Order: sequence, then C-alpha cells, then structure tokens
Amino acid sequence: MTLSDVTLGELRELASRYPQARSALLPMLHLVQSTEGSVTNEGIEVCADILDISAAEVSGVATFYTMYKRRPMGKHHVGVCTNTLCAVMGGDLIFERLKGHLDVGNDETTDDGTVTLEHIECNAACDFAPVVTVNWEFFDNQTPESAVELVDQLRAGETVKATRGATITSWREAERVIAGFEDGRADEGPTAAGASLAGFEIAKANGWTAPAYGTDATAPTGKADKSDKAGATTKKKAAEQADTSRAETETAIEESPAQTSKESASNEPASKEDSDD
Repeated sequence: MTLSDVTLGELRELASRYPQARSALLPMLHLVQSTEGSVTNEGIEVCADILDISAAEVSGVATFYTMYKRRPMGKHHVGVCTNTLCAVMGGDLIFERLKGHLDVGNDETTDDGTVTLEHIECNAACDFAPVVTVNWEFFDNQTPESAVELVDQLRAGETVKATRGATITSWREAERVIAGFEDGRADEGPTAAGASLAGFEIAKANGWTAPAYGTDATAPTGKADKSDKAGATTKKKAAEQADTSRAETETAIEESPAQTSKESASNEPASKEDSDD
C-alpha cells in the first residue's frame, strides 16, 4: 500500500511544527497508523526520508513504544489495565474473561477484525479502578460482566459513549487525534468526575483556596527572614574561621623546615677562627 499524497503532506506538516524536525517522529508514526492500521515498512521509510534520519532509527522508536503496532489492528483497541491497583480491584479477572469471551490472547485481534485486546499499564485513573479503555477513552469501575457487554456493543456497531470522554469512533480516528489533528470533540463528555473531584468539593465546601503566590511560607518571596539571615551569618563566620585555621596550618607546615634548619645552625659549634679569637 502506498501512502497517499494527502498523508505525505500531513507528515511534512508535522515535521514543520518543530524547531528540530526529528522531534515530530512520534506524532508522525501515529499518523501512519491512522491511515495504514499499523506502522508499516513503507511508513518507516517515508518518515526516515522526511526527517533525514535512518530507517533503523525510526524502526528503533516504532518497536520501543507499545502504542506503535507492527501488525494490523482491529477497528477498536480495547485495553484492560492490569497494573497494581486495577489488578487487585478486578482488572486481572476482566482481562481473563475478555480473552475467553473474544477467543484471543494478549495483543491479538478477533476474527471479525473489530477488537484488538491488550493488557496495558497504568492509565492514571486509579480512583476509578478497575479501568478499561477503548481507543484510549475511559470506561471506569468495570466488572467482568460490564466489560463483556462493552465489547459486544462495539462488535455489534452500537453507539458507545465513554464514561469520561467522547463518543467512541475507531482506533484509527483516535490515532489521528493523537498525531495532532483535532476532530472537534475534545470537550464532548465529562473529563473529571467522582473521586477525582472529591478534594475540590471538600475545599469548595469549606471555602479553602490556594494561597496567592509569595504569601505561602514555602513559596519563594525573594526576601529572607531573620532566622535565614542569622543562619547565613553563622555559616559565614564558621567558614571564615575554617579558612583562617587552614591558612595558619599551611603556613606552619611551610615554615617548619626552615625553622628547623635555623635551630640546627644555632646549635652547631663555632668555627676554628671564631674559637681562636
């Protein structure tokens, strides 16, 4: 498959967004995935050519990060967090149930091409554990039963809305957004809820606000208090005393040989001429 002229133009556009073009490699690989369904060999070669780096350098990045796929993906990417908190809250059970229900292993795609299942690391949503993602949109507080219902809806082509986020489209469309091309749905659906807002709600109920910059005792104000000044003065005097003591010691060491020679000379017997006198 050959990349389209539109895709080539967008890849060059991404490279032009950065002071150093090679910084665009990560979003460029996401864009390749959005059109090809994975990071293809051609995509690697094209990225290398645009950025004037070697294909080996691009391949090294594409094989290092797990979000880049070297095999064709399904329409939807379903990720089950199996990191510590999600795991103990039921993430491991959810993952095992989905593997059996979909008849796939980790990072494998269903026969109908609709779902690629993967166990993933922490998604920074521990307050909603266990969490499942679909095309990187959150589905909170899941159970094995709710997760099975979710993937069945996806496979049936039903409209599915994330717990916190937009309506689910497809993995390829999500990859295009990650690449840096907005789809106009950034504000669709809530972005925070429940436990994530607990601290905010408590502060609001009690009238608590963050201190203004410079008024907090721990904030830098540019002015030292008396204790700071006293401490600085003590440290300065101690340093001066240490320097004086060190200088005196060094002087004593340097003068010691000469002094010894002088004392030795004064103890030598007088010359014959002097004694004759």
